[in-house]
Amino acid sequence: MNVLVFNGALERRSNATSHKIADYFKTEFEATGANVTVFNLPDSGIPLFDVTLNTVPKSVEMMAHVFRHADIHIWLTPLYHGGMTGVMKNCLDWLEVSSKETTPYLTDKTIGFVCWADGSHAMNGITNMDAVAKSLRAWTLPFSIPVARKALYDHEGAFTDEYRQKFDQMVKLLVNCKHHKPV
Repeated sequence: MNVLVFNGALERRSNATSHKIADYFKTEFEATGANVTVFNLPDSGIPLFDVTLNTVPKSVEMMAHVFRHADIHIWLTPLYHGGMTGVMKNCLDWLEVSSKETTPYLTDKTIGFVCWADGSHAMNGITNMDAVAKSLRAWTLPFSIPVARKALYDHEGAFTDEYRQKFDQMVKLLVNCKHHKPV
């Protein structure tokens, strides 16, 4: 099973929330025997979406291949002005390069969502990701994780039991969903 952890944040610090969550999911999925790819936007070289280009940028070709060959996705983003980050949406827009394929976009991929916010509106980011994923013909897990960042970490800087349990539940649901998905 191939798993993609799509980190939609532009944080480069290894101790940033986005990297900590991505690393947690990577470790948990690897424990199930999955092959895991973490796609970090700052390292991707994805340009602004431009349908007028004569050739598809190499970074976009590589991204589309990784996204389309993963069985399961986890999309992670901080809440930015009511939705996912703009660079995350821009990256997903590039999946248009697959529009003429027999199975375009993210047809039949299963996707779980995690969004965090300093306030209590992380669900808005999840709703935003859900709309885009469904437009790309993916199946979305009915269990998502809106995170209130102030409750994410304990006094030692580790994830709280509450969020570790939610992250673990998402992994179990996605693995189970993949094993029971009709072909």
